[in-house]
Amino acid sequence: MTKSHAALDWLAGQGGAMETLLAEVVDIDSGSRDSAGVDTVRERFERFFAEHDIAADLAPTDGGACLAARTGPASNGGHVLLLGHMDTVFPAGEAARRPFTVERRDGRRIGRGPGCADMKAGLVMNAFILAAFRAAGGAPLPLVALYTRDEEIGSPSGRAVIETMADGARACFNAEPGRKSGNVVKARRGGTFYRATVTGRAAHAGGAPQDGRSAIEEMARKILAWHALSSENPDITVSVGIVSGGLAVNMVAPSCEAQIDLRFGDVATGERLDAEIRAIAEACARDGLSGAVERMGGFLPVADEPRTQTLVNRYLSASRDLGHDTRAEATRSCADSGFTASLGVPTVCGAGPVGGDAHSPEEYVDLDSFVPRAQAVALTILRLAERG
Repeated sequence: MTKSHAALDWLAGQGGAMETLLAEVVDIDSGSRDSAGVDTVRERFERFFAEHDIAADLAPTDGGACLAARTGPASNGGHVLLLGHMDTVFPAGEAARRPFTVERRDGRRIGRGPGCADMKAGLVMNAFILAAFRAAGGAPLPLVALYTRDEEIGSPSGRAVIETMADGARACFNAEPGRKSGNVVKARRGGTFYRATVTGRAAHAGGAPQDGRSAIEEMARKILAWHALSSENPDITVSVGIVSGGLAVNMVAPSCEAQIDLRFGDVATGERLDAEIRAIAEACARDGLSGAVERMGGFLPVADEPRTQTLVNRYLSASRDLGHDTRAEATRSCADSGFTASLGVPTVCGAGPVGGDAHSPEEYVDLDSFVPRAQAVALTILRLAERG
């Protein structure tokens, strides 16, 4: 038995162990701003890697420590990066309200719970891929599995460590959930998140409204202008998702805040829209009002280009040879894969277990896809090594 067969065969017997680890980490609250919860998830994977004799080090960031696990031959480049994020969009207490459960659907086993697909299943899969090569006697290429902590808010601290770990990589597999169709992702839009503020002047809403300057009224004007930036081009959307302001119902509102979600298909378009969003934020209709905007985080697009398509095709070929009819598609959502792709690293996104309905109580992961998806990535790595 060759090492390549040994790694795939080892993975074939790990479905139950993968599910057990998934249940543990899904039952840990790890919202993006829940630093302690994200640390608890990280510590669980630290123990996993220690149990499998895999080196793992902390990668400090301004937002807390990420985790980088390594196996295979030592190298300063030419490695394969397995990417994933530990944070979810859910608030504290959600794991207790909706702990991990398993049900049957159309003859398949489905796992449920906050973050089960996006993307704790992918984190588990990446860990077991490294363990498979370790159990098989070693990886043919240097492998790095990176566990980041703030993707769901635009990776404000994670981007730098991702770009550092991607430097010199020959390929990246981002373990975001596979599409409901079972497809992987070959292209994604970019996106930016903003926080805009308007400062006005308080006054009695009934007795002297003329003395005030309503920050809420001004923000309403801006929201209409931002939304008007969306176009018939499906790659461009601008949406205000959160608005808050005012101090009392009978007071002209002295302040207002809004959070903006921008999506774009290419970097040049993103830069143009960024300038327009900022201009709208700063221009006010009346004196006595001021506006400002700050970037909270965001993503670069994954372009459908030859170097990525070559890696995607290799993955699809490996998956077919394992007996699966996997294809590739573009998606309108954003991910950390944009950072690796923008550096010229061929990147396959949506390589994790198949799932759907992320960011909702209906989120699910297809547990039967755990082993096939892990094997497909492992076989693609083996073939990359064969091709040099």
